[in-house]
Amino acid sequence: MVSVEEIRKAQRAEGPATVLAIGTATPSNCVLQADYPDYYFRITKSDHLVELKEKFKRMCEKSMIKKRYMHLDEEILKENPKMCEYMAPSLDARQDMVVVEVPRLGKEAATKAIKEWGQPKSKITHVVFCTTSGVDMPGADYQLTKLLGLRPSVKRLMMYQQGCFAGGTVLRLAKDLAENNRGARVLVVCSEITAVTFRGPSDTHLDSLVGQALFGDGAAAVIVGADPDLSVERPLFELVSAGQTILPDSEGAIDGHLREVGLTFHLLKDVPGLISKNIEKSLTEAFTPIGIKDWNSLFWIAHPGGPAILDQVELKLGLKEEKLKSTRHVLSEYGNMSSACVLFILDDMRKKSLEEGRSTTGEGLEWGVLFGFGPGLTVETVVLHSVATH
Repeated sequence: MVSVEEIRKAQRAEGPATVLAIGTATPSNCVLQADYPDYYFRITKSDHLVELKEKFKRMCEKSMIKKRYMHLDEEILKENPKMCEYMAPSLDARQDMVVVEVPRLGKEAATKAIKEWGQPKSKITHVVFCTTSGVDMPGADYQLTKLLGLRPSVKRLMMYQQGCFAGGTVLRLAKDLAENNRGARVLVVCSEITAVTFRGPSDTHLDSLVGQALFGDGAAAVIVGADPDLSVERPLFELVSAGQTILPDSEGAIDGHLREVGLTFHLLKDVPGLISKNIEKSLTEAFTPIGIKDWNSLFWIAHPGGPAILDQVELKLGLKEEKLKSTRHVLSEYGNMSSACVLFILDDMRKKSLEEGRSTTGEGLEWGVLFGFGPGLTVETVVLHSVATH
């Protein structure tokens, strides 16, 4: 007879969870931020709101975003005029769109990640799918399994309506799955489509306008596994530890409500201030066990909620300008893609590290941190260890 202890030991992996591949995807429709205010006020028939349009122009200019990708284009919006109003019942039309497009965009990112990984997709044991766009049964995890042709016995986890911090959450979950299931290969997909939050402007709800100026569409996928087979797999980053916390006095700071009009977005408090005030505590908790106190000795992957958050975090921690280079680059090229952002930044960093001949995937540094910020105010902190590039 085998004991329970022996079974448990056999079930567990030896080493830490490792990112083995990354893939990203966006819709083909690209929107230039400089042209967006004119387009947005024209398509929502709001050109008569002259002052509000000027305000929105300033928001777009201050956003530090050059371009975004969106599934919604002029043709779709003309067919769905209710989506262009500020508060018209339009959830059915939005749902019909995202229920199809979210898994489809996720499939594109996942296909790239699987190709880079180089292993047969039958070796994928778990799927973790995350989206803030739309809700359905069976979920986007099921649709993705079908689209990719994964095994019917793949173990799925579907996360809906998490918000921007969830790029950290999925890595935390993938870490636990990979380390507690020997031989597991976890496909993680974050796919976000703004069709659920797009709406016309209102001068009584300026925080909704902030969302219209920042959010973009994108999907990212990673494959996570422990004990990589180095003859066929190439590790990119090790996931060393992961934590989640709710910031004090932050209730109602960021809210989203799914209603007949779609997903409404509310920023009620000084979000950049709340994050920057509390970020050092999260860093100290994560890095004291490792013996790191110098935040400039880390490589940084922070969710780019908006430029003000990045500016204040930089200021508060005395970070050198280059620390948030990859983060700011992704914000400028794609906008805020909610949960997918941090995975885009991870991808950008390892590619640039290779191009620039750095010694590790983390800009030549050994240790790094990944931060997700979102509703609640919830903060996800993931400690990363880079891998040698050659």
